[in-house]
Amino acid sequence: MQFDSLYQPYPSYRVPVYARQGMVATSQPLAAQAGLDILKKGGNAIDAAIATAAALTVLEPTSNGIGGDAFALVWTEGKLHGLNSSGPAPQSISIEAVKALGHEEMPKFGPVPVTVPGAPAAWAELSRRFGRLSLAETLAPAIRYAEEGYPLAPVLAGFWERGARVFGQVLKGSLLDAWRETFTPDGFEPKAGAVWRSPGHAATLRAIGESDARDFYEGELAQRIHDCIAEHGGFLTKEDLAAFQPEWVDPISVNYRGYDVWEIPPNGQGLVALLALNVLKGFEFPEKESVTAYHRQLEAIKLAFADGQQYITDSRDMKVPFEELLSEAYAAQRRALIGEQAAVPEAGRPNGSGTVYLAAADAEGNMVSFIQSNYMGFGSGVVVPGTGIGLQNRGHNFSLDPDHDNCLAPGKRTYHTIIPGFLTKNGAPVGPFGVMGGFMQPQGHVQVVMNTIDHGLNPQAALDSPRWQWTRDKTIWVEPHFPVHIAQALARLGHDIRIATDSGIFGRGQAIWRDPATGVLCGGTETRTDGSIAAW
Repeated sequence: MQFDSLYQPYPSYRVPVYARQGMVATSQPLAAQAGLDILKKGGNAIDAAIATAAALTVLEPTSNGIGGDAFALVWTEGKLHGLNSSGPAPQSISIEAVKALGHEEMPKFGPVPVTVPGAPAAWAELSRRFGRLSLAETLAPAIRYAEEGYPLAPVLAGFWERGARVFGQVLKGSLLDAWRETFTPDGFEPKAGAVWRSPGHAATLRAIGESDARDFYEGELAQRIHDCIAEHGGFLTKEDLAAFQPEWVDPISVNYRGYDVWEIPPNGQGLVALLALNVLKGFEFPEKESVTAYHRQLEAIKLAFADGQQYITDSRDMKVPFEELLSEAYAAQRRALIGEQAAVPEAGRPNGSGTVYLAAADAEGNMVSFIQSNYMGFGSGVVVPGTGIGLQNRGHNFSLDPDHDNCLAPGKRTYHTIIPGFLTKNGAPVGPFGVMGGFMQPQGHVQVVMNTIDHGLNPQAALDSPRWQWTRDKTIWVEPHFPVHIAQALARLGHDIRIATDSGIFGRGQAIWRDPATGVLCGGTETRTDGSIAAW
């Protein structure tokens, strides 16, 4: 794939980075460097991804943590592998039990929405199957930053300050004390340049590294998580932790104009991106800055989300197989619904039925697309005292309606927002990409893929291009530098266009493409985040 490295049609403060020996791209400069250090130490791209992911739990705890979930797409030995390391609901939870606590819907915070964390198991499984270095070696940079501390970057500081304000309002008593002890200790104020350290976090990472994560699921750490949840009236137990295993899955894809776009199958929402692209490939987009082009993208993503939010859940419980949702006949059926005016989306009926992202690549051809999250920033707000473990609130996405496809059930995995992406052509890797940010993620995937394939933008320009985000009904948010005349025209088509003052709601992504002829890597990371690319 060829890109004009000088072609930057949108305001951008970065240019794409080129290298041959290795590259790590993520939202935090120190984390990217941690991954590169592992490459230089003799590790491969998988080791680098693990090191970067672990470092991000320390260096960007506003978006992910040891107590979150993870997914990965790994290209190695000529094949793309998928890893689903999202944890299920506890075995003791039920719709009736949650309602008995006075909830009519799954709460956002506290112990009730806590599900089994999958991130540590993902690191261990990736290391076991494809890594070259030990897990203890790859976690060493993260441990060092947790022990010695590091200065907060500006975007990180803003998210941290917001999280402290939110949890100061929603947490009470010992839950709030434990959160503050870890994330705002001794009067620490989250400002750019302020130094934060977490000895408990370091000790936990060391125990995970030395035990290949078993301490987290079967040892002392598991007991401490169990005791914390029990104290606060939650459902997660040490038995739930001990029973967890990551799952290797076959990635799913659609072919978009000669390129295969790959995602993890449900319970992840990568299916939403594929549904939209499957519809959009039936149109031509000769011009990027076209009212018709944007209108069709918006209508396609609305239709895709309507289906996704109706049908996506644990793959074992999906009433409509994703193969039917991705069929050409169903894509044509949905495409025919796109008219000249904005519409409110509804799910179709096919026949028969707070996140961090990183990309890593090495000179041997290994490439990794990895994503992990605690959800909604810091997650549930439940911090296991003295460990640095902030537990996720992924269970919030469950429905308490027993007739809903994604209804809460013991041992079930919920609809999951975090999704890694990967691009191939003619069976060869182009590279990993991802856009973090809740329900923005599949929308970001669609926009980055179209910017790359339809319009030939290099990774940096494809990521920096002004974004839109559909939120509900006909409501569309656009960035301040989105073309005004197109926004006005879309409003005349019935879209409720709103201009956002905070670009943080449009996600923060990275991508690395490989030139198949030379092996040269070309990477981009967004100007919407603190991130950088570490290259060798």
